[in-house]
Amino acid sequence: MRRAFSFFIGTLTGGIIGATVALLFAPSSGKHLRLQINDRAQGLAANIRHASNTKRIELQERLETLRAPRA
Repeated sequence: MRRAFSFFIGTLTGGIIGATVALLFAPSSGKHLRLQINDRAQGLAANIRHASNTKRIELQERLETLRAPRA
């Protein structure tokens, strides 16, 4: 149990140090970085919506095919 706790503390500390160093050496200002993150998040959300709509249409067509009476 003590080893797991030590590992968790080390991981948390390393993550905090890494995030701090990344922010200090980031080539963009905070405002610019937030805008970039927002743009990428919106693009990702649009891609997910597009993929889900495409899959929904595909599944609806397949369901209609399966429900169609067989000759």
